[in-house]
Amino acid sequence: MASVAVPAHHGQPTSEVRWSTGLFDCCSDMHICCLTYWCPCVAFGRISEIADKGSSSCAGNGVLYYLLQIVTGCGCLYSCIYRAKLRKLYMLEESPCGDCCVHCFCEQCALCQEYRELQNRGFDVSAGWDGNSQKNNQGVAMAPVVEGGMKR
Repeated sequence: MASVAVPAHHGQPTSEVRWSTGLFDCCSDMHICCLTYWCPCVAFGRISEIADKGSSSCAGNGVLYYLLQIVTGCGCLYSCIYRAKLRKLYMLEESPCGDCCVHCFCEQCALCQEYRELQNRGFDVSAGWDGNSQKNNQGVAMAPVVEGGMKR
């Protein structure tokens, strides 16, 4: 797995910061709003893959979320874990209430907010971790390989 710099603001904040958008700003991006309303397992899978920095897959997490939602009706218990990961990663404040409460009572709004947060931090969330890694490493110049050493 290639190491990739996580797009972020200049330096890590020393105290908790506000989310870049509000919890109820769902309609500010209708594409994300529709995705999280009609296919929350896809939105969650994408968010979780980036929050895990590529150590888990979008498809695997999305399917697990879907199965938990279908079997127990509580996919929110899984997704709230990733809200906490995202908050820790970017030192985001826990607002307007605890992560589990936000996901249990406003699941789609929470997923929309997390998706927008990643976008606002420079991620193409639909491209996944590997896609963002490739995008961020395209401008890196490599030193040319010199075979046989230098010759005059």
